[in-house]
Amino acid sequence: MARLTDPQRLAWLRLIRTDNVGSRTFHNLLDHFGSAEAAIEAWPDLVSKGGGQGKRLCSVEDAEREIAGLERLGAQLIALGEPDYPSVLAESDGAPPLLTVLGGTACFERPIISIVGARNASAAGRSFAAKLAADLGRAGFAIASGLARGIDTAAHEASLATGTIAVLAGGPDRIYPAENAPLLQRILKDGAAVTEMPLGWEPRAKDFPRRNRIIAGLARGVVVVEAALRSGSLITARLANELGREVMAAPGSPLDVRCEGSNALLRDGATLITSADHVIEALGASLAPQGKPASHYKERGPIIIKESGGAPAADDGLRALVLELLGPSPAGIDDIVRLSGAPARTVQLVLLELEMAGRLERHLGGRISLIGEPTY
Repeated sequence: MARLTDPQRLAWLRLIRTDNVGSRTFHNLLDHFGSAEAAIEAWPDLVSKGGGQGKRLCSVEDAEREIAGLERLGAQLIALGEPDYPSVLAESDGAPPLLTVLGGTACFERPIISIVGARNASAAGRSFAAKLAADLGRAGFAIASGLARGIDTAAHEASLATGTIAVLAGGPDRIYPAENAPLLQRILKDGAAVTEMPLGWEPRAKDFPRRNRIIAGLARGVVVVEAALRSGSLITARLANELGREVMAAPGSPLDVRCEGSNALLRDGATLITSADHVIEALGASLAPQGKPASHYKERGPIIIKESGGAPAADDGLRALVLELLGPSPAGIDDIVRLSGAPARTVQLVLLELEMAGRLERHLGGRISLIGEPTY
């Protein structure tokens, strides 16, 4: 598959770094306008018609500075649809359009298992996570985790020799926790670190669920070892389930609050595992060798620019109707299209206008909700 040209990569970076453009919005913009360049050209009009003010379009200069900074760091900026992009992640709903990668990409070619769990993990939990990661590594898997203290650290350390992937919540130059910066350097020898966040980005609390989405999306399955009832590990497990990944958990003591969440997963139907063999058995047929995925961008190619022929026009009457159909509770896009009576592409244009204006939130399963009060 052909790679993006330098101007196309710059345009992709500008678009994904623009206000109110997340992964799903990026995909919708490319679907609608055919290229990042065309979407950028249409952006001011979308924001205006959506009722937005003060929104920022990433400048050419800012994007060029980020690319230069990544080059100095030795990082790659890999686009969805390019050969080195992790193939299983590419099939995920809302896969990051651009992934910053430190280290090598060879580990992406192996089947990946994510191992996550408590930061304040017990000695027994860390020991089990390490043994599981080492055994799976020897069986041909790469191990992904979030570089956090506890279970994540144990899983990374045990799979250094066979290939491990650290998924970062901040920019590639903002390692959290800082104490694991030396571990990251050891990871990069035979593994990789990935992030969708910009260079210089300090991780915030709300960035960790975004990171967990990548941890879940990279892997054929997710194993939870020691997790409290309210923990990021359970968020990762939920996201993995929504993506159709195998969710597995190690049983823990009912007297240990660090195991309440992982035990709850087992009650809710997660696969119980106590060894690498159990993980391999749970994955079953999904371990069959696979080539690159036939995802949307793989099929049409990431650099094909189609002629839009002009997007179908939307008038204020349709905008008002779409706003009336939307509300704070998530609704299906198909339902909005059906009830509006308008062509799907025209409704999608109105939704993009609202999204660029910061007034629309997208949810898994093709659902959307309105943020704030209508102004039309």
